[in-house]
Amino acid sequence: MNTITAKIAEIFIKKFSSAPAIYFSPGRINLIGEHVDYNDGFVMPAAIDKGIYYAIAGNGTNTIHFYSLDFDERFSIDIHDIKKNDNWKNYLLGVINEFLLLKKNIRGFDCVFAGDIPPGAGMSSSAAVEGGLAFALNEIFNCGLSRVELAQLCQRAEHDFPGVQCGIMDQFANMMGKQGEVILLDCQDLSYQYFPLALEGYKIVLLNSMVHHALASGEYNVRRKQCEEGLMFLRSDNPARSFRDIRKWENLLAYEAVMGKEVFMRCMYVVQEIERTKKAAAFLQQNNLIEFGKLMYATHEGLSKLYGVSCTELDLLVETARQNPAVIGARMMGGGFGGCTINIVKEGSVNDFIEQAGAACKEKFQITPEAYIVETGNGVKKIVA
Repeated sequence: MNTITAKIAEIFIKKFSSAPAIYFSPGRINLIGEHVDYNDGFVMPAAIDKGIYYAIAGNGTNTIHFYSLDFDERFSIDIHDIKKNDNWKNYLLGVINEFLLLKKNIRGFDCVFAGDIPPGAGMSSSAAVEGGLAFALNEIFNCGLSRVELAQLCQRAEHDFPGVQCGIMDQFANMMGKQGEVILLDCQDLSYQYFPLALEGYKIVLLNSMVHHALASGEYNVRRKQCEEGLMFLRSDNPARSFRDIRKWENLLAYEAVMGKEVFMRCMYVVQEIERTKKAAAFLQQNNLIEFGKLMYATHEGLSKLYGVSCTELDLLVETARQNPAVIGARMMGGGFGGCTINIVKEGSVNDFIEQAGAACKEKFQITPEAYIVETGNGVKKIVA
């Protein structure tokens, strides 16, 4: 039992005078395929060894009690009075609401949770919060949902209560992750396959720009609407059902004038990123990390210049990585407007890279990024009976 699990178990027993079950719900990285999960593209995520820990048990009543250790906040609600609230509460209440909509026999429970994944850093703390609660409730109340069904439930929960029109990637990686492997997920039909992530001699380093992104503020939803608008133009005189049916981005040029500059750029990025992700899968199969890394840099360029979801701090971190020969690939990761960059760095050069990137960011922005060396991990699991 690590420090966090020991702490939440201790607090739970003290508050509720019963023994809880303990669950771990991971965050995720996404190697490539950003902002295409809601555009029927391919993504390549993996669960990681950082996430949210839950201590939870049914209490035989109709009342739900939450305590967030990280925020030192308490919240109670009757199972018959589930409605939207604010902040972290919506991610939990949305999950409960989805179980109720499915007519599952959810009753009252007590819950203490905490994590070692920073919110707003682009490692999908929101999906980790949703997935951990959903998995625990599914077990405790014998709801019988599969992991894929739970991922879909959590996606609906995020759409409905926090109001973020996210794709399926984060929740899918949270539920379906496997240690040592990445998932190539087809977001159109949810077919997937695992690829070994052979990183001999390299480490995955995340650099938190310390710029907090707030997807629910609206920009994420704006991008989704822009893509939907662009696809409507394509469908008007084209048999394309989705962006993946556009074989070459050059085929979009004929639509630039009618789409308008911004919508055209968003669509161009999506078509290019879908193709990059397919190429990336082939390079992983060949264990060609160098070419894989080049695609990561290309993705960042597209996210910054075409999709407009980067920021000056993220751009600086990626440019600093690009100038370092020990870094074979880097890009912003997650929704954007802040959060982390993901970097593949030679093992013996990790500390030097972190120091160099930190100095560059400190000099220009008076910000020292936080660094995380992460490993791939398994999906949500019960860790203490």
